[in-house]
Amino acid sequence: MIINSEQEMIDFGKQFADKITGSGPVEAKVIELIGDVGAGKTTFTRGLAAGLGIKEPITSPSFTISKSYALPSGKGHLIHYDFYRLPDPGLMLDDLNENLQNPDNIIIIEWGESINNLLPNDRTIIKIEYNETGGRDLFFEGSKT
Repeated sequence: MIINSEQEMIDFGKQFADKITGSGPVEAKVIELIGDVGAGKTTFTRGLAAGLGIKEPITSPSFTISKSYALPSGKGHLIHYDFYRLPDPGLMLDDLNENLQNPDNIIIIEWGESINNLLPNDRTIIKIEYNETGGRDLFFEGSKT
C-alpha cells in the first residue's frame, strides 16, 4: 500500500480501526509499528484513535514511554507505547503485560525490538518505509491484515 500524505495515513488508520473492531466486542489487539523517525507511526495512531471514536489529541509517547486513551465504549483503552529510549524496558514490561491481559485493550507498539520476544505472535506488524516519491510504502504481517 502506498500512502502519499499525512491525511491518507490518518484515513488509513481510521479504516484500520474498522478492521480490528468489527461488529462484535473488541478483542485484545496488538499492532507493532516499524519505521524510521518521522515515518508516520504516530500519525497512523491518530487515525486509528479517530476511527475508534477517541476525541482527545493523540501525541507521541517518545518521552513518556506510554499513553493511554479510554475507548468510548467505556471498556478498555488504546494504549500507545514507544520503547525507543528504553534499551531495557524494565518496569514497563509489567505495565505492558498487565495491559495485554485486558481483552478490551488495543495496544500500539513503536520501537518494539527490545521486547519483541514478549509480544504475542498474533499481533499485526505494519512496516512503514519512505519511498522515492516522498510518500510511504506500507507492508503488513500478522493475522489481522
